[in-house]
Amino acid sequence: MAVGYVLVNVTPGMEIAAYNSIKSMENVDDITVLFGDYDLIVKLVADDLASIAKTVVETIRPVQGVLNTKTLAGADVV
Repeated sequence: MAVGYVLVNVTPGMEIAAYNSIKSMENVDDITVLFGDYDLIVKLVADDLASIAKTVVETIRPVQGVLNTKTLAGADVV
């Protein structure tokens, strides 16, 4: 199992619309609206990192209002 966190910037005023579009997508485990440098943080869970990358590129980035994303891969240290 792979975990990724996606930091998302959206067009001002589009935060809730982007949140609602992303929250029910495949591999989305959690999503939170943020205040600060990023507008949303999305936790993705999938079988592998390739699936996480595909979700970001093919489903999150095309959402109306999404300006950019930064993906952080979770590390299994145990």
